[in-house]
Amino acid sequence: MDSAPHTAEGQGGPDRFTDVQSSEEFAELRRAQRSFAFPLTVAFIAWYLLYVLLSNYAGGFMDIKVAGNINIAFVFGLAQFLTTFLIAWWYSRHAARRIDPKAEAIKERLEGDA
Repeated sequence: MDSAPHTAEGQGGPDRFTDVQSSEEFAELRRAQRSFAFPLTVAFIAWYLLYVLLSNYAGGFMDIKVAGNINIAFVFGLAQFLTTFLIAWWYSRHAARRIDPKAEAIKERLEGDA
């Protein structure tokens, strides 16, 4: 009975992971994720900071009534939630179309080599 722990070395060693990481296929996967996530993250942070800065320094503007007791600050606050959910939905679609198939192909290739 073998009591040695099973490691990746027994299945081709860590070199196969390094080979995958340096492959063009993996670079495409990283590009697909980063080209979506980074710009959208920057845009959302800018949008959030705009809301915070307007709330702190443009009280008169944020107090403008839109309808009844609903002012611009309330609308911006709700828009923060809306954009959060829209970004999550959009990323989910992007991942399903562009990221998941590439990741699955890499996973199948790695598991097939084992």
